[in-house]
Amino acid sequence: MTDPALAVPRERRSGAHFYKCALQVNPFEYLRKNSKPIRFNTAADYNTAMVEACRNNGIDAIAITDHYEIHTSVSLMDACRSRGISVFPGFEAKTKDGVHLLCLFDLDVTVEEIERRIGGCGIPSTRDASSTGHHDVLEFLEVSRGWGAICIAAHVTGGGGLLRQLSKEPRVNAWKSPDLLACSLSGSIDEVDEGDRLILRNKCTEYFRTQPVAIINAKDVDDPEELSEPGTSCFLKMVDVSLEGLRQAFLDPESRVRLHGEEDTRANFEFVSMKWTGGFLDDTEIFFNPNLNVLLGGRGAGKSTVIESLRYVLRREPRDDSSRSAHRGIVRNVLREGTKVSLRIRSEKPSVREYTIERTVPNPPVVLTDTGDRTDLGPEDVFPEVVVCGQREISELTADATGLARLLEVFLDPDPSLDDRQADLLRELAKNRRALLETRRELDATRNRLATLPGLEEQLERFRDAGLEGRLRERTLVVREESLLNSVPERLESLRALVSNLAVELPIDRAFLSERALEDLPGRAILDDLNPILTSLSSDLEASAAEMEKSLSKADRRIDEVRARWAARKTEVETTYQEILRGLGEGAVQGGELIRLREQIERLRPLRQQEELTLQAESEHADRRQTLLQEWQDLQSARLRRLQRAAKKLSHQLRDRVAIGVSPATDRSPVMRILREQVGGRLDSVEQAIRRAEDFSLREFVIRCREGAAALQKHYGITPSQALSIAGAPDEALMLVEEVDLGAQTALRLNTAPTTEPPQWKEVDQLSKGQKATAVLLLMLIKADGPLVVDQPEDDLDNRFISADIVPRLRAAKRERQFVLSTHNANLPVLGDAELILGLTAAGEAGLGSAQIREEHRGSIDQESVKELIEELLEGGRAAFETRQRKYGF
Repeated sequence: MTDPALAVPRERRSGAHFYKCALQVNPFEYLRKNSKPIRFNTAADYNTAMVEACRNNGIDAIAITDHYEIHTSVSLMDACRSRGISVFPGFEAKTKDGVHLLCLFDLDVTVEEIERRIGGCGIPSTRDASSTGHHDVLEFLEVSRGWGAICIAAHVTGGGGLLRQLSKEPRVNAWKSPDLLACSLSGSIDEVDEGDRLILRNKCTEYFRTQPVAIINAKDVDDPEELSEPGTSCFLKMVDVSLEGLRQAFLDPESRVRLHGEEDTRANFEFVSMKWTGGFLDDTEIFFNPNLNVLLGGRGAGKSTVIESLRYVLRREPRDDSSRSAHRGIVRNVLREGTKVSLRIRSEKPSVREYTIERTVPNPPVVLTDTGDRTDLGPEDVFPEVVVCGQREISELTADATGLARLLEVFLDPDPSLDDRQADLLRELAKNRRALLETRRELDATRNRLATLPGLEEQLERFRDAGLEGRLRERTLVVREESLLNSVPERLESLRALVSNLAVELPIDRAFLSERALEDLPGRAILDDLNPILTSLSSDLEASAAEMEKSLSKADRRIDEVRARWAARKTEVETTYQEILRGLGEGAVQGGELIRLREQIERLRPLRQQEELTLQAESEHADRRQTLLQEWQDLQSARLRRLQRAAKKLSHQLRDRVAIGVSPATDRSPVMRILREQVGGRLDSVEQAIRRAEDFSLREFVIRCREGAAALQKHYGITPSQALSIAGAPDEALMLVEEVDLGAQTALRLNTAPTTEPPQWKEVDQLSKGQKATAVLLLMLIKADGPLVVDQPEDDLDNRFISADIVPRLRAAKRERQFVLSTHNANLPVLGDAELILGLTAAGEAGLGSAQIREEHRGSIDQESVKELIEELLEGGRAAFETRQRKYGF
């Protein structure tokens, strides 16, 4: 059964996720003070309706923002909190220059404290809707920061909005204030004026900010029904609803703010949770985030163990020998025998389905349904789309051009017909090869037996010349008669097999049309009419089979009668034959030889017809093979063109950094492997020749092999002795060579220039190891259906490319794909804004001790304990430190 822990829905330990927030909700008293239309008689009725509207519209958190007022919000705050809706207390301020700002405080700040802050703005206790504080915008932003509050520029392009109320230098200064983190719109950015749109998108030079202002959807909510309107709320990503969560969302809006109308996408396949029972990570469990998961920890803390556990339970073998050795070492020495790894996975399309994959070292994995039932499926059946790279494995992949080409296949649009045809062709080619080889063996055997026939016929001719055959003619013809009689059972054997096979298939199985099989089908009444048809057919065929059996039995009896009559004749002929032999005297011996010779010839003569039939079959198999080989070649060309189209598409997506080319593979090692196994001996000149051949064709190479050693020497420059060896290769070896799939290879070019400078493209063989790995990782970061798992990618990369290239693409890709990374580099979790950071700590050595993930070390950067973990464990470049200082106050 599935581990109970893995059946628990994902909760806070899965890190940051989106909360739906309405951050400008007005209390009942606000409506009365401002003469707004009111549908409710009392504040209690209004509050009840507002709570229900929040729940019905999926609102997780609200901010209540009366004008310079907090006491009016108390009853609504209490009503919402009692029903599990988080509330940011606060108020809406109107500065002395007329700008409206929403001032929000943390969830637990008291009403009394907020009241004191309002009083500090110069607002009298007898306030009204037109009250104005004595701070201007810049002053209010600065003082509110001192309170620990966050300000949002309300309805920024509307009446009282910052971009409408201010102009010229005051507007520029207010907009560029580092204390302004967010502004609100009631609709899309595309709906505002072009000038405002440029400012909001941070594309106006005069208003440009290093840290852009976050744009959220929010507007005055005066009626519960308004919460269903798109412009009243937006989605903010946090671990828990908190003011720090808001601040982090506003500091990183690209990653943490989603407006209405922006699609909430996710990958088709993702990890849900994983648990270890036994071994180094005993009783540790992880609830994964759908986006970016980052593992942190010192050396030996278990980061690689997590990565290799994913690989092990999913049965994804590493690509190279070094990685395989490292993986097996971790399984053997760290996971250890008897440890069970349980991985829960989710598939989103065409419908949501979850499975648990369990694997106990050293046994095969087992796939369970979400109800815990065992299946016959493998991990690759339920979770086909995943890429796992261990430490330094990306670097190893850069040296494998064909491996890179296989990586491209992840980005191909599915073409089941092409994949099915490839599998079918390989099966048909193998079947044809076996049939052709068997036919040729049969032909050789027939010809070997027929080789004696000319000599026997020559001997028969001499007996004729001596006149002996004429005297024994009737006895020699008995030999031919007996051969004909003995061939009858062989002629009937195929009919007997037909009747036997028919008996096996009857009665026709109708389980697929049973009542249970049809019960959920809307057309079951129509389909059920197939039952009587098949029942009738079954009866007819059973009757026919019985009749055929009866006919064969009748024929056997009559054949036996013929055989009996012929046996009597043979006896008469034999008697006459013996009398003739006695009359021959010394020639009797020759008479016996003649009869034996005739028997041999009569047994061999049917082989001539068999040879013709076998030759015809061999010709048909050979012709069929040529057709299949042409289809195989066409299919490989079609696959190559698909890869080239994918490479072109990907190159366009990575046009400023990576260019991808695809060509037929130059790795001919599969051919050499067959020749070494089937031919053996020294083949170094053969290997050199086919390796350096520019347009190497498998079919042409096989043709030259069949033409002989001279053709091989002429076309490929192979040494005479090795050419003789290859020319003498068995048919099976050459046919196996014809069936080889050499595949394709990928060539990468990387733009090594900084983004602000003109491109400097370098071929892959001109790149450093780190640059090659950067090109490969950029390719891996492009959208795919399944997770990408990488152990310490910074070990393979040039540090400059991490922040300049990898992180921006990672931030974009994580919206639609799940990532699991382990790292020592601050740029990845900090600049990448990891939704889930997991800090591992270990006691003792990996093979003997244990590791754990403390509760306070599970979360995102809006948690203080996680910030401290980042500061303690990670180092990064200047950009990472500056970001930390700006975002966390380090």
